[in-house]
Amino acid sequence: MALLDPDRVAAIMGLFLVGVNGYSQFYAIYVGTRLATAALALLAARPGQAPILGDLTALFVLAQPAGRLVAASVIGLPHGALLWVCALEMAIGIALLMLRPRPAENH
Repeated sequence: MALLDPDRVAAIMGLFLVGVNGYSQFYAIYVGTRLATAALALLAARPGQAPILGDLTALFVLAQPAGRLVAASVIGLPHGALLWVCALEMAIGIALLMLRPRPAENH
């Protein structure tokens, strides 16, 4: 959605895009970084992959609400759609960690 309608997504996120630099920064974060995280998740989901790939995916997903919590300590919690996005990021990141394969026990 960020790729197709950046102004709408920016407004939902509480951002106002100004000039080339504003749009460049928005696309870098909301398109580039999110696509890279999605690619990492797809790679981690392939059978036989090292669990660290899933851990890194969870780290990238959980970094978003972690940053929002830092902001919340200074200025307050996000509200509206962004609060739901934050809750979803936390739930997905935690689920990824809970789905982590357990090492086989040596007997």
